[in-house]
Amino acid sequence: MGRAFEKRKSTIFARSDRVAKQFAKIGKDISIAVKSGGPNPDGNPSLRRILQNARVSNMPREKIEAAIKKASGQGATDYDVVVYEGYAPHGIALVIETATDNVVRTVANVRLHLRDHGGNFGSTGSVSFLFKRMGCFRIAPAGLDLEALELDLIDHGLQELGDGHSDKGEPQVIIRCAFSDFGALAAAIEARSLKVISTEFEYVAPTLIALPEDHAAEVLALVDTLELDDDVQAVFHNLA
Repeated sequence: MGRAFEKRKSTIFARSDRVAKQFAKIGKDISIAVKSGGPNPDGNPSLRRILQNARVSNMPREKIEAAIKKASGQGATDYDVVVYEGYAPHGIALVIETATDNVVRTVANVRLHLRDHGGNFGSTGSVSFLFKRMGCFRIAPAGLDLEALELDLIDHGLQELGDGHSDKGEPQVIIRCAFSDFGALAAAIEARSLKVISTEFEYVAPTLIALPEDHAAEVLALVDTLELDDDVQAVFHNLA
């Protein structure tokens, strides 16, 4: 009974940490978008995209409004977006996207996480050639004819279309395009009134590496540790 309770409590705390981390990530994204394009989402596509993701993540409206207000005021924190590269155990490549107000702290923490989990810190360009920078749209699948949709969007930059699932197991349609085609594809999706769940920029590895289960678990443990770091916004890898 006691062990079961402790396990359940640990799961609840882990979920709570993930939610808090997600809200903090969105808060930083809002700050960066407001600093670069202003607080009005109608004239700031980056902010509009982030607010859409915030709503999908069930971030409370008051937290969203507070983040916009804070980013618009004097003395708002300036974040540098810095991308680090490296390797996890067993040769898995990592691209680690951060947003930080202290680069010295961030690079030291990333190095430490990699070292403690058997990985290696890499120089700029050491693994990024293994990835493509892409725009990613996650769409609700209800009522969609995927073949017709693919043919319809291919002239607007669509490169990949496939099935996927959310963290909760809910079905999604995943649409990807080249980074440079993001605006055109976003406009085409909006014009067709498709229900967008989220939009992101991702580093996508065309070739994935399969590992035995125990080795894959070591890689994912490192990814989890990195993702929970306060300065890390996203971690991308080429593990199958």
